[in-house]
This record gives sequence, structure tokens and C-alpha cells, in this order.
Amino acid sequence: MKNHLLKFIGVILVFLCFSCGKLTQVTDVITQPTAREVYARNFDADSLPYRLWTNAFQNALNDSLQITSPYQETGIFNSEIHPVYGYDLDLERGRSYTFSIQTDTLQPKVFIDLYEKTSDSIRPYKLVQQADDKATTLDFSPKNSGTYKVLFQPELNSVSSFAIRIQSKPSYYFPVSGASAKSIQSFWGAARDGGKRSHEGVDIFAKRGTPVVASVDGYVSRTGNRGLGGKQVWLREGLFGNSLYYAHLDSIIATSGQRVKVGDTLGLVGNTGNARTTPPHLHFGVYSRGAINPLPFVKEEPELPALDTSTEFYKTYTITTAQANLRSSASAKSQKIGALARKDTVRLLGKSADWLHIETSAAQRAFVHQSLVKAL
Repeated sequence: MKNHLLKFIGVILVFLCFSCGKLTQVTDVITQPTAREVYARNFDADSLPYRLWTNAFQNALNDSLQITSPYQETGIFNSEIHPVYGYDLDLERGRSYTFSIQTDTLQPKVFIDLYEKTSDSIRPYKLVQQADDKATTLDFSPKNSGTYKVLFQPELNSVSSFAIRIQSKPSYYFPVSGASAKSIQSFWGAARDGGKRSHEGVDIFAKRGTPVVASVDGYVSRTGNRGLGGKQVWLREGLFGNSLYYAHLDSIIATSGQRVKVGDTLGLVGNTGNARTTPPHLHFGVYSRGAINPLPFVKEEPELPALDTSTEFYKTYTITTAQANLRSSASAKSQKIGALARKDTVRLLGKSADWLHIETSAAQRAFVHQSLVKAL
């Protein structure tokens, strides 16, 4: 009888555990917990390692390191310091950004969080997106240009090698066939009519008759030959999307109301309208409740170099010069945010080109040029 009772209790416990797991899954579908919230279930909130891990993340929100896309950094996670990699960067409307991290074969969990900088002095950063659980990439297209902060944080006790890569691409296809941003010779905001107005677009110079193409799928809302723009085409990006303006055309090929796909020819490069005295070019504009700088929508950025897998990483470095300036980014032109003296030591976080991402004994994060240090 006693054995039957024990078996019955065991079955009930297994059922309850199974039911709890199922209930958690159902609840998660409704509440949509973040990857961090799911991870937190593995720990007692008052445990010292977990508190140190969460505090490191909060401290990283106060870092002032500034980078630009494209950016690449490699290194090895140092579990002794609960590493968090935080960077401020300016993101532009009209671009699609990819924040990714590559680790070794053990594939530790790495959390990717993106914040937008606000004017709130109490909470200066607002969370806008987090990577999904187990995801190694976060894709983001900002609705507004501004300063953002991205943070990469590995799970507790990670010792993996890593490669952080931040890249962006234009949202639109380039509007002149066979050309690139190198063909742009007049940019957004340039003075016009002796300063009476500013340029609400970019001018892309090309040979007369070069095809002008649809940068997005959409429909031609109107065409015509009028005003400063001369022969022109207006392309609407969906029902509520942006309006794209193609002006100074030599001839119009598209018709009003026509549905077009990316790459379809809308007209040919010319110099009609007020461009009669200039070489042939396309004036390209983007409008959404007013004009928007179209350059981010069409400009390609440089490609990142191949990863250097031969680099050796050491945990600690010492300063070898009388003074070593600390920089806010991996560039000698960036802001100086501190200085160290000969024999001062720093801990390595990562490496970007010829610059080391370091942490000082005072827990300051910065970049220092590799020529100013040596490994211990």
C-alpha cells in the first residue's frame, strides 16, 4: 500500500511539473516576455552573480563610447568582469541596420538590446527593440533619425571568442541605372536662388538618356512637365508610404496610375525645367509630410573587412608611453575622454582595427591605440 501511495505521489508531481511548464508556455504566448526575462528565471534575483550581471548592464547604459556604421570588433569574453559592450551611434531614417554577434562553437547566449536616446534626464534611454531569445542578430529600421545605444551582453560565465558587426544598407534601390552615390554632386540643404531656398533633394549626374528607375515597388501618382522640375514623375511607396520625386527628365516613360516594381524604368536623365543651363542630371527627392534628406535612402556604405582570425588576445596590457590618450571611438580624431601614464594597466575588452577597446582600473571604458600599449 505504501509503495502504491509513493508511486501515486510521484505521478502527481510529474503531472504538476509538466502542467507548470505548459502553463508557462501558454502564459509566455500572451505576455511575450523578453529574452532577458526568460533568462532571469534561471536565477534567484538576490544571488550575487546575477546582481553583478544586471548591474553591469545598467552601468553600460552610462558609457559614452561613440561609433559609426560599419563597425567591427573582435575579442574574447572575460567572465571575470561581466562584460557588456555598449556603443552610442547615430542612426538615420531611410536605412536598415543589422547588429550581429558571432561566437565560438559553444554558442553562448548573447543579449542584444537597442535603446533610443531621449531628452528625459531621469531615463535618458528608451528601449526600442531586443533580439529574440537565442538570436544572434537584431535588424532595425529607425522611423526617426537620432542617437541610439546598442548593447551586447553574454550570459554569465561566458568565455567565448566573439565578433561584433554593425552594418547598414539603404532602404531604396539607386534611382539612376548603373550609377552610385559617387555620381551625386549636389546634396540636401545646399543653398538655391542666392540663399532664398535650400535644396530639397540630391542631384545625380549621368549621361543624357540614362534610365531613371523605380527605387521601390509602388504606383506612379502623377507625371507632368511643369515648374522648376520640368519633366517629372512622382512615385508613391504603397498607400501610406513616402512619395519619391524624379525631376529634370529628358523624357517620361511611366504613366500616371501605373504599378511599378523596383528597377522599372520611369524616364530618362535630362535637364528640363530650371536645369537647362546645367549638365544632365536627376533631381531625386523623398517626401513624407515634407521633404526628407534622400541620401540615407540610397547611399551604400563601405563593406567590412574579412575577420582576422590570427589575432592574439591578452587580458591585460600596460601603457608604454609617457601619456596615452583615451578616445571615445576608434579614431585619433574622436573626443579625448581621459589619459593614462606609463605603466598604468588596462583590461582588454576587444579590438577594432588598430584600436583596443579597454577598461581602466577605474572601470572607465575607452579606446586606446595599440601602438601605446603592450601585453602583460
